Amino acid sequence: MPPALRPAAWGAALLVLASGLTACSLLAVSGDRTPQGTPATVRPPKQVLLAAAQTLDDTGGAHVEVVEEGPAGRRTATGTVFWGAREAAELTVTDERGTGRLHSQDGTIDLGYEGAPPMRAERAEAESLDPRAVRGTGGYAGGWMSGLVSNPGDSVYGMALAGRLTSLGGEQLAGGIVAHYRGSAPVAEFFAVDQGLTPERLAVVLGYYRERGVTAIGYDFWVAPGDRLLRLRATAAGSAGTVVTTTDVSDPVASTESPAPAG
Repeated sequence: MPPALRPAAWGAALLVLASGLTACSLLAVSGDRTPQGTPATVRPPKQVLLAAAQTLDDTGGAHVEVVEEGPAGRRTATGTVFWGAREAAELTVTDERGTGRLHSQDGTIDLGYEGAPPMRAERAEAESLDPRAVRGTGGYAGGWMSGLVSNPGDSVYGMALAGRLTSLGGEQLAGGIVAHYRGSAPVAEFFAVDQGLTPERLAVVLGYYRERGVTAIGYDFWVAPGDRLLRLRATAAGSAGTVVTTTDVSDPVASTESPAPAG
């Protein structure tokens, strides 16, 4: 979803987060340590996820690999995305149109497929570029295109504030032990957190999910030491089937760098 505005007090609150996890294998996950012989304290999932979202905000960019699977098929995207003071993206996208190149900069998105005329849209109308969108409406089409050019931390932030969260313990991922969290929230409550949505746009988004019988949004998050988000997975199950979107986040990139060539 489009970037959400962060509450001013959030950054200050993150400075006083408690440290540590209970099991020895999970102490390494949080990136924190406790003195020998001192009982470890447990950080609630909400605190961990807010910290992970803040870490992404501070980084300003990353390499992402995105896979969406559902009744309509499978599509992928890979490349570099920047957010915050500078918004840009360079991605290779594969969907029912074929393989295309997406370039986003200065609020404009260009998307071109081999053998087809290039398409352009303002960032606010990114959904109009989705091959599954109703042409000419600029309406919400499930968040695929707008999500590709957004900070992955926006979804973390939204679920941390709106969702019912649980910790699923430690898992192996990317060569180490990471913490796995799960959250679920009613559709209306999850998207209401996004202060970037106007009331009119919010009504369009909620109508999209209502028509498909989706009442709740689910997310899984995998967080490495240092509050680094490595993977997030969104699940939207409704009367038309289940759509699962997995985003792997790696190779943090400073916002001052140029986007790496997509591929």
